[in-house]
Amino acid sequence: MSLSVPADPDLGEGKAAKGPAGRGGPRRGRGGRSLLDTLSPKRISAIYLLLIFFLTFGIVTPDTFFTSTTFQLVTRQGVVTCLLALAFLVPLIAGVYDLAIGALMALSVAIIVYLNLHTGLPIGLVAVIGVLGSMLAGFVSGFVVVRLRVSSFIATLGMSEVLLAVVLLISGNLQLIGTFPNSWQQAGNGTFVGIPYAMLYLLVIALGLWFILEHTRVGRYLFATGGNPDAARLSGVAVTRLQWASLVASGGIAGLAGVIYSMQTGVFDSSTGPGYLFPAIAAVFLGGSQFSQRPNVWGTLIAYFALAFGVQGLQISSASAAVWTNPLFQGLALIIAVWIAMRPTKPVFRRERDEAESAVSP
Repeated sequence: MSLSVPADPDLGEGKAAKGPAGRGGPRRGRGGRSLLDTLSPKRISAIYLLLIFFLTFGIVTPDTFFTSTTFQLVTRQGVVTCLLALAFLVPLIAGVYDLAIGALMALSVAIIVYLNLHTGLPIGLVAVIGVLGSMLAGFVSGFVVVRLRVSSFIATLGMSEVLLAVVLLISGNLQLIGTFPNSWQQAGNGTFVGIPYAMLYLLVIALGLWFILEHTRVGRYLFATGGNPDAARLSGVAVTRLQWASLVASGGIAGLAGVIYSMQTGVFDSSTGPGYLFPAIAAVFLGGSQFSQRPNVWGTLIAYFALAFGVQGLQISSASAAVWTNPLFQGLALIIAVWIAMRPTKPVFRRERDEAESAVSP
């Protein structure tokens, strides 16, 4: 089935775009965007925010802010949060929420540390088992959402509590300290030409996810599902299967976050995981107002690091700021991001309403 939708979001429904010859055809849209439009604060506000932080704190505390130590600290600490943001991003694109991402990461860490302490399995195999455990939990969330028709918001919120019970059972409500080999710890805390290995892992995962979402049929179908599920379903897209698969993928990415966390710390306790949920969600929603004006990989990462460098700069310049800067930045970021997304002129999923049909048309 082929349905007609406008190629340009500025056109009214049912109107054809006019080409140079005045006939119906695609006119220059995003590909023909002017440089001023590309550099507009509405599209890259997080980059301008990052530049402002660099300029401000570079002047206030130049000896401590502009150092390799600050860069490595922010990037190394931000990798786990960014991976959880990407885990939240995938189902969000498909039109569902996964509020269990922090618990999924905690499950992965608990499995890895427990197996490290109580079995003689190779650490690589232990890491794979941890990721598979998180994917299994994502599969169960998908079953509840798709088969039992429970709201994804409620289903994944409930799943996070179930997983908390599981990790408490695994750990006995005790702190578990793994006995990992030095090579495992070096893989999580080492650097390459000043760049933390963990940051390189994040970039590789982000690049792969970006390619899948933006340059494959699966990605187009995911955006179509989130943008207009009814049109996507009528066009033959397996909407519920994609939503189910997106929750499994979310579990897998959260499991990878747990692997990196185990590399960096080697420790698990019951507080591991849930604290990452809010900053991850804030990064996704703020990132959704960047670049393509929809949830996207690079906007999410830049939004997170813009906030992270701002927090770090305030903490360096004022000792008392270490207490209140993080929740302040995260709360304001989420409020502003949702406000931008809800504006009638720039809804986050506007582009998806256009792509919902073109992506699935033969």
